[in-house]
Amino acid sequence: MALRKLYVSLACVILLSAAFCASAKTAAKTVRLAICQILVIDSDREGNFRRIEYALDQAEAQHADIAIFPESSILGWENPEAHRLAQPIPGADSDRIAALARKHKIMIAIGLDEKDHDQLYDSAILVDRSGKLLWKHRKINVLPELMTPPYAQGLAQDIGVVETEFGRIGVLICADTFSDDYLERLKALKPDLVLVPYGWAAPNEQWPQHSSLLEELVKKRAAELKCPMAGVDLVGEMTHGPWTGQTYGGSSFVADGSGKILLTARDRDTDLRLIDVQLDQGH
Repeated sequence: MALRKLYVSLACVILLSAAFCASAKTAAKTVRLAICQILVIDSDREGNFRRIEYALDQAEAQHADIAIFPESSILGWENPEAHRLAQPIPGADSDRIAALARKHKIMIAIGLDEKDHDQLYDSAILVDRSGKLLWKHRKINVLPELMTPPYAQGLAQDIGVVETEFGRIGVLICADTFSDDYLERLKALKPDLVLVPYGWAAPNEQWPQHSSLLEELVKKRAAELKCPMAGVDLVGEMTHGPWTGQTYGGSSFVADGSGKILLTARDRDTDLRLIDVQLDQGH
C-alpha cells in the first residue's frame, strides 16, 4: 500500500511538473516598447541621427526594451537625394544604429534607405541590444509613381520573422501592410510581435481625419496576425515629388492581438510614448 501511494505521488509530481512547464512555455511575456514618433527632415542625416539619439535617451531612462522609429528615418521617404546619400546595409548608417543600440542597451527597429550597387531600397532593420543586425526587410509595395527613379522592390518571399529574446518578431514597412497576401505570408510564420515603420502622409486639410485610416489598418492587421503590432509614423513634410507639401501627421498606434488599440501618439507633433505589451507566445 505504501509503495502504491509512493507511485501515485510520483505520478502527480510528474503531471504537475509537465503542466507547469507547458504553462511556462506558453505564458505571456511582457515587452516595453518605446514609440519614437520623431521629426524627420529630408537629407538631414546628422540632424535626424541627433533626434534619434534624443529619443533613445528618453527610452533608456524609461527602461524600454525595444525602440521603434518611422520609415526612412535617416534621409526622409521618397527623397531622390537618397540615391546619392544612402549607404549599404551593413554600412555606415546601420553601423551607427548598432552603436546606439549598444550604448543605450535597447533593441532598435528603424526604417532607413539602403543603397545596393545602383539600386535604392526602402528598408528597415532590427538590431539587438548588443548591436547585432538581426533582420533586414526591403519594402515591397514601393509606390513607384512618387519618385524617379523609384525605389527598387523587395521580394515577398523574403518576408520573415526572427527569433529574439522577446520572441518571434516580424517587420514590414508602411504600404506593405496594404496587401492581404503579404500579411498572410507573415501570419503563417506565427510572429509574437510585428513592428512597422510608417510614412503616413496626406494634404494638411485631411488631418486629423487621415489618422483614422492608419488606426483602422493597424487594428485590422493586428487582429489578423493575432499578435500585437506597433505602427510608428513620423512628423514633418514631404519636400519632393508629386506629394510635395503633404504632411506626416504622427498619430502612431499600437494594437494588441485582438485588434484593440492600446496606444495613440500625438497628432502632428513629436512624441515618445512607452507601453508594456504582453506577447502571448503560445498562440
